[in-house]
Amino acid sequence: MAISDTQRQEEFEQLLATTNTDADETVRIVEDHADAIFTWDYAKGKRPRLETLYEKAKTSQWNGSDLAWDTDVDPERTSREVNANDARGRFVAELMGAPGSPVAHWGDAEWGRYSVESFGWRLAQFMHGEQGALLATAKIVETVPWIDAKYYASTQVMDEARHVEVFARYLDEKVPTTYPVNHHLQSLLDDIINDSRWDMTYLGMQIMVEGLALAAFGSMHKNTNEPLLKNLLRYVMSDEARHVAFGVLSLQEYYQQLDATEIRERQEFAFEAAVRMRDRFLQQEVWDRLGVDVRAMMGLLLSQRPEENVFQQLLFSKIVPNCKKLGLLDAGDGWLRTKFTEMGIIEYEDWVTTDDEYGALDEVERDRAAG
Repeated sequence: MAISDTQRQEEFEQLLATTNTDADETVRIVEDHADAIFTWDYAKGKRPRLETLYEKAKTSQWNGSDLAWDTDVDPERTSREVNANDARGRFVAELMGAPGSPVAHWGDAEWGRYSVESFGWRLAQFMHGEQGALLATAKIVETVPWIDAKYYASTQVMDEARHVEVFARYLDEKVPTTYPVNHHLQSLLDDIINDSRWDMTYLGMQIMVEGLALAAFGSMHKNTNEPLLKNLLRYVMSDEARHVAFGVLSLQEYYQQLDATEIRERQEFAFEAAVRMRDRFLQQEVWDRLGVDVRAMMGLLLSQRPEENVFQQLLFSKIVPNCKKLGLLDAGDGWLRTKFTEMGIIEYEDWVTTDDEYGALDEVERDRAAG
């Protein structure tokens, strides 16, 4: 059923009204209703592909302190470069020349400030998302019933701690601005932590959040020549590819056991997560800080036709094929396929799945071999 104009307007008003209400707090408490599960079956290797992933994780650890932190970084030059090469940045640049747009009066100085703020905002959300992954993966260690999955998830906890560390250090030492967690990201992380079902933690974090992060990191890596950031992103992406593969390998088996009602709940959760992550990248906080009309700017960003919104499409290039491999795309009446088609991201359904490509993304191993 097509969405009516009234429904679209209601959704837009709700989106504008949704903001972070505890941005100045340093601690946030989220209830975790899951049971901690012990298993007395220690037989390693019952799930060979998870065992292979675990062995790969053990040999692919790296130390964030070893990155070239003495690199001199010009944040404005770097952020301008990222924005100039980015589909969302190019769209904003086009609006600068569009009569009546909220940034029509912008010149080079305003573009420079926007670039720095947008850059800082993205890195801050990467950092906050990595802390969410840290908590979620610690929860997976507790709640998943298979020893092979517990072994692998424990390596991911270390990975996520390292990611939080390096993004926090880069922001602190190299970028003059930062932002609190975006509300849409925070609400999704809250739901992932709050849900009592272990597979929902997997689906929300390993498939949706980590899948989008992998694509977002890849986009920034492609669009920057700043050597410290580029190398940081290479190594983080190496870890993230394993993390998403972990979700695919685990859920592919488990979802074969679920009935139609349970699968529909997972489809709806995946779609809701996709919408929240799309809304997260509207950067409400940036427009507000820059004194731009938030309502007008977000309306323009949301008005892009799906086929023209290359930025949004590419961010979901990892999520859609992985959902298809899990059987979520076409299960039942194909509800999730319909929703992803409406979002304009269905074209990625046949792209390579992350469980098949993670080995090719191991930059840590590649650098060690070269060395």
